[in-house]
Amino acid sequence: MKRVFLLGLTVIAATSVVAGCGGSSDETGGGQTSADGSGGNVSLVAYSTPQVVYDQVIPAFNATPEGKGVSVATSFGASGDQSRAVAAGLDADVVSFSVQPDITRLVKAGLVADDWNTGPNKGLVNTSVVSFVVREGNPKNIRTWADLLKPGVEVITPNPFTSGAAKWNMLGAYAYGGKDYVEKLIHDHVKVQPKSGREALQTFTSGKGDVLLSYEYEAITARKKGEKVDYVIPDKTIRIDIDIATTKKAGEPARKFLDFVLGDTAQQYFADWGYRPINPAVLKANQKSFPEPKELKTIDDFGGWEKVDPELFDAKDGIIAKIEEDAGVSTAK
Repeated sequence: MKRVFLLGLTVIAATSVVAGCGGSSDETGGGQTSADGSGGNVSLVAYSTPQVVYDQVIPAFNATPEGKGVSVATSFGASGDQSRAVAAGLDADVVSFSVQPDITRLVKAGLVADDWNTGPNKGLVNTSVVSFVVREGNPKNIRTWADLLKPGVEVITPNPFTSGAAKWNMLGAYAYGGKDYVEKLIHDHVKVQPKSGREALQTFTSGKGDVLLSYEYEAITARKKGEKVDYVIPDKTIRIDIDIATTKKAGEPARKFLDFVLGDTAQQYFADWGYRPINPAVLKANQKSFPEPKELKTIDDFGGWEKVDPELFDAKDGIIAKIEEDAGVSTAK
C-alpha cells in the first residue's frame, strides 16, 4: 500500500542554545560549544540540514564523561561547497556530507583514509528515502512517480549540479522510469530548480509548486517547524545514504565524538528529526516511524557512485546533465 503521512501542525518554538548551535538555515553557519577545550578540540564540517540535530547532539556529548570539556567547532553549508572547502584547507576532524563523492574528494586529497567506510556502520551516520512533499491534504492526489507527470502538476527539485539532495532525487526518478521519464519530468513539470535542498523547501513552503522532491526527513523537519505539508513515500524509491568520517589528522576526542554520534542517544535525536537511524537498536525502536517502501533501491543497485556520478551527472557527457542543458538549466557547480 502506498502511504501518505499527514504531518501534524504543532509549532515547535525555536530555542536559542549555546554558541555554535544556531539552528538550521540556508546560509553556511557554525560556531563552538561552550566547553572550555580542556578535554580537547573537535572541528565538525557538515552539510547544512542536520545542524538542528547537532544542536542537540553536541551538548549531550559534552554532558558525558567522554565529552567533558571537549570543544566542538562546527561549520554547516552546502555539501559540495563544504567538501571543497576542506580540500582547500578548512580545518576538519569529522566530516559529514549528503553524497559519497564529497568524501571521495577528500580521500583523493589524502585527507581521509581510503578505508573510511569499512567499519560496522559502513561510513553512514543515517539514511533517508526520496519522498514527495505535497500540500496539506494532498489536493492533487500525488501518490506515485507517474502522478508527477499529470497535466498541470508543477514539481520543484533543486539543481543536481549544486545540490547533493537533488542528485538523489534525480536518481530516484531515473530508477523509476529511466531517461525518458526524467526528460518529461524536467522539461514539462519542473519549472524552478533552486540551488540547494533547503532553498527548494523554502520555495515550496512559500506557495510555489504542487510537489517537492525531497528527503523524508525534510518533510518531518518542516512539520516540526509548523509547516502545513503532507508527504508521500512512493512504493518505488531509493535509499539516501548520509556519510560521516574522521579525517587523518583527527585525534581521540574526534573519535569519541563520532562514537557518540553513532550511539543510542545521538541516533535517537536523529530519529526525532526524521532521519532513519543507522544504529540497529534505535532503528528497531522507531520502526513504526519509518515504514519500509515496497521496493527500495540503493546506490549499489546502480553500480555505486563511482559509476553513477559520471554516467548521469558528468557536466559534459552525463545523461541527466544533457537533459538539464536542453532545459536551459546550468550544470556548473
